[in-house]
Amino acid sequence: MKLNLFSAVLATLLGLSAQKDSLVQPQEEGVKPTQAHRPDIMSRILEANKGVDHTLVQGDVALSKRRNAMKCWSEHCKWGKSYNGLVEVPYTVSEYYYDSEKASIKTAMEMFHRRTCVRFVPRRGQSDYLSIESDLGCWSTIGRDGGQQVVSLSVYGCLDRGTVQHELLHALGFHHEHTRSDRDQYVRINWENIPAVNAFDFHKMDTNNLNTPYDYSSVMHYGRTTFASTLGADTITPIPDSFVPIGQREDMSDIDILRINKLYECNI
Repeated sequence: MKLNLFSAVLATLLGLSAQKDSLVQPQEEGVKPTQAHRPDIMSRILEANKGVDHTLVQGDVALSKRRNAMKCWSEHCKWGKSYNGLVEVPYTVSEYYYDSEKASIKTAMEMFHRRTCVRFVPRRGQSDYLSIESDLGCWSTIGRDGGQQVVSLSVYGCLDRGTVQHELLHALGFHHEHTRSDRDQYVRINWENIPAVNAFDFHKMDTNNLNTPYDYSSVMHYGRTTFASTLGADTITPIPDSFVPIGQREDMSDIDILRINKLYECNI
């Protein structure tokens, strides 16, 4: 009697083990399991910016308190170039961050250092500097604003490499790609899918495009469904090829880097 009961329990356990194994193995040999979808950079920024209690335009751009326009392609809001040809941008980093989080920020800065003449340097008493803080959300003003200039990189969603680079590009003077003055040749804005409160976020800006091509792969490009009034609806559609990926980058594109070098006249 006891032997029969033991056999029945053993058989049940062996059956459950086999069932578990069948669940963790791919259905077909050589077929990779489907990876979880990773949101585009702008979607991650907007998620982190929920609850921000001050005005942001285009989702993550703070308005300057020192000038009355967002435009930044004149000398007054570019960071200055040193005698050695490098554009040194002083910065401080809040002690709120753990060392590993500070390291993530520095890693994002390294591509600027490797491929442009921009150098983010620890502040040594300079009057104009970036103050990198874990405020609520991810945001920055456009270009050099004067004095202490906050770049918010919250530890809750803003420290991946692409997001840090996105906000630093704003601080260097760059807008979102979809607001380029010539964007209507490259994307269609689906106004019917955009809430009225977000319409301004899709307005074209008086941008200096630096004779560079429109860049669907820019780290500064909105995702396809950014600010959609209906879940999954396209607010931006590439033209003429509607299947071109946008908003998918994890790092600065070659054209992002080209623009930095053009704006700051880097000899690279």
